[in-house]
Amino acid sequence: MNRIRVAKLVAVSAVVALTACSAPQPGLLKADGVERVSVQLAGYDAELRSLRDSALTLGEALLADGGDGANGNTVSSPGSLLIALAMLRAGASGEAAAEMDHALGLPATHRDEATNALLASLEKFDGDPGSVDEGNPPRKPVMHPANGLFVDKGVTTGAAYLDTLARQYGTGVYPVDFSDEAATKPAIDAWVDKNTGGRIKEAPAEYDRRNTFSLLNALYFAAAWSVPFDPSNTSDLPFTTAEGKAITAPAMHNLLPMKYAEGQGWRGVDLPYAEGFVMRLVLPDPVASEGTGEGTGTVLSAETLAEIAGTMDSARQETVQIQLPRWDHKCSFDLRKVLGAMGLQKTLSTTTDFDAIQEGLMITQAAQAANITVAEKGTVAAAVTQINGRVTSAPPKPDRTIEFDRPFHYQIIHVETGLPLFMGTVADPS
Repeated sequence: MNRIRVAKLVAVSAVVALTACSAPQPGLLKADGVERVSVQLAGYDAELRSLRDSALTLGEALLADGGDGANGNTVSSPGSLLIALAMLRAGASGEAAAEMDHALGLPATHRDEATNALLASLEKFDGDPGSVDEGNPPRKPVMHPANGLFVDKGVTTGAAYLDTLARQYGTGVYPVDFSDEAATKPAIDAWVDKNTGGRIKEAPAEYDRRNTFSLLNALYFAAAWSVPFDPSNTSDLPFTTAEGKAITAPAMHNLLPMKYAEGQGWRGVDLPYAEGFVMRLVLPDPVASEGTGEGTGTVLSAETLAEIAGTMDSARQETVQIQLPRWDHKCSFDLRKVLGAMGLQKTLSTTTDFDAIQEGLMITQAAQAANITVAEKGTVAAAVTQINGRVTSAPPKPDRTIEFDRPFHYQIIHVETGLPLFMGTVADPS
């Protein structure tokens, strides 16, 4: 297998500054001479539909799990999880690769190219999350996607895998020493903090010194509504919770053109942001929300979500009076639990099918943290997905290093007697 040590990659011209604080900063390394491929969405229509359906499947699984959201509230990022899993799949083989393709419904061909096109489309709205005034979300949306890969500098990482990440995901690697928690954990947390504008301060998975691999995706979104809600029209109005409890909640009101559609058991709208994005809001019928067993009434199947997407794609704009509560929620997920429930047992247990990444790599942790604030002026949201692993037979780190790079003496000795059977000098080994 063509493999290189991360230490032999070339550094970019400057060390990437992850944060303004004094935490240790690893340098970003990229594959020598490899540039990201430029691709267009138009060339991958079928693959993009598969990726969208994959995200809906992941969204169903995340909402069904519920994470640690309070009072039945859940916020997740199937998009972030999809991108992270696509990056992991780029280094998978054998049963794990087949299992991921089947369970997630990933594209059969051009998976990495299509994900590249998807990321490139999002990057048209890229910006610095740290520059956003979250009290006044921007008219031009900020959609900041970021991929990060932290690998142990003492472990060999596959050259072909790094090449794929560089060509299709624009991603280099941060070589670190995972056994040095005091240096590595702050560096990973700083990456998370920077790429979520401070909305998420720490990586979602608990730090483990035994890991040798940590793959992250972050998504940050901030955008003003196309037509903001007037705060003077916000008032406390009745809201019935999933448990049937009657409460009052601040409700916003607006009247504006938006896509509206109805289907079996649901009604929905696409509430527009100023540019490029909408918030799809789906209201299940009261009867449809009974007996879900989840206590929310809003855990819709991936099939239903795909049906809704198709219906909304072709829906006409209508003038809609909308009442919408404000909300500010956060949630985290144990993704090993979520992915295990989806049938990815081999993926989570194999010690051979990710050899293209690191020989003997096993996925040890997977987690996501997400949050969202929705108010009169717009929306701000962030999510981080983290997939960690370690090599199961990593060579021990040496106590000493010696390099015979100049003339040296040698002997072949019989151990029991100490007799030197052979003795010599190497002055020129060529």
